[in-house]
Amino acid sequence: MPDSLPFTIKNASDSSNIFAYITGIAIQHDNQRCLLQSNGKDLYFPSNPPSIGSPLAVDCAIPLGPPGNTITLTVPQIAGGRLWFSRDAHLTFLLNPGPALVEPSVLNPSDPNAAVDFAFCEFTLNNDQLYANISYVDFVPRLPVAISLTTASGATQVVRGMSPTGIEDIASGLRTQSASDNRPWDKLIVPGPDGRALRVLNATHGGAVGADFSGFFEPYIDEAWTHYTSHDLVVNTQSGSGTLSGRVNSANKLVIGNQEFDKPNTADVLGCNSGPFTTGPDGERNALIPRLAAAFVRSALVEADVHPSDPATFYKRAVTNHYARVVHEGNVDRKGYAFAYDDVQPDGGEDQSGKVNAGDVTGFFVTVGGGDVGGSGQMSAPPQQQSQPQQGGGNQVQGPGQEQGFVDQNQGAGQQQERQGLRGKFGGFMQKVLH
Repeated sequence: MPDSLPFTIKNASDSSNIFAYITGIAIQHDNQRCLLQSNGKDLYFPSNPPSIGSPLAVDCAIPLGPPGNTITLTVPQIAGGRLWFSRDAHLTFLLNPGPALVEPSVLNPSDPNAAVDFAFCEFTLNNDQLYANISYVDFVPRLPVAISLTTASGATQVVRGMSPTGIEDIASGLRTQSASDNRPWDKLIVPGPDGRALRVLNATHGGAVGADFSGFFEPYIDEAWTHYTSHDLVVNTQSGSGTLSGRVNSANKLVIGNQEFDKPNTADVLGCNSGPFTTGPDGERNALIPRLAAAFVRSALVEADVHPSDPATFYKRAVTNHYARVVHEGNVDRKGYAFAYDDVQPDGGEDQSGKVNAGDVTGFFVTVGGGDVGGSGQMSAPPQQQSQPQQGGGNQVQGPGQEQGFVDQNQGAGQQQERQGLRGKFGGFMQKVLH
């Protein structure tokens, strides 16, 4: 891969006030935290600020121009990168001593970005390849994002994202589900100042909006435990551990290969990173966890005895992660990370996670606003006429004293836990970078 790559960004919204920001870790600059400056090519390395909540010293807001306009950014090798977008307002990034970058938070109501319509996609560009995805692990934004890449061989990979009304479709689906099972799926919908859905939080963040799902998955968990007292559960670890099998033993523990798993609870299933799904130093266990967690989230564990199972088995039960179900239904091609292990799929299966990746990338394309996504799910071809980002549009930051948002770049779809598959490789790389 080259030292840098052109990122072509298109404003496919109906607003002339769309701003882009890039954050991440500069691989070729001693792994320093960085932001791309407003000229779309130079990096800004924040210095250690004097106090908590200090503003950025450099303008990092990149205007996309009017609807239909495209710009080209020159992006160097970055790990743990996020390409952020905001509509009709600037995003506020702050600095804490370290320096630590304070990113926009969707969970802190006093965050200066709480009422801003913003979204992001994630990427890592290193010597091996470009990997990027759209993520709904924390929330669904009002502002749709779609991604694609082209390769030297002429191949194209596309993730189409949502239509301009995608969030309304998702919100409607959650309201319908809430009316059906009397669970607080509708509370996950966060309204904006105009009363419309501004974003939808993942159910794992339900506590931030008073959405309590305690006890929800327990009937399904009990059913699965009963089923596998008399049936073999077969898991293809898709790793050096091969295919393992096991059953629930007399001590009420699920034993697969050399690993014992206690019963999870609803919080464990929604978050995928607690209880029996806590990763550690054991490679075999770390390979089993994503596949077991994904089967629970998708309520597919009892639908098939061999996992990962076919997508036809996903979300068929009344007890399932309806946030993940509705999010997939709300995306044109049904792709996007709706939970931490949404990249789990059977060998040769169709990707669910909304990722693109290749080692011979010639261009990376991002469209914002959903305007290039039609009912058929076709995105327009990569643009032919492009412009460089315009100067101006300073970052409207708040002063000290604001409650901080996500300080670490690895929050969000990373969930600060080890990944399997392609995302896992980048997760491991990030752990080495940060520690």
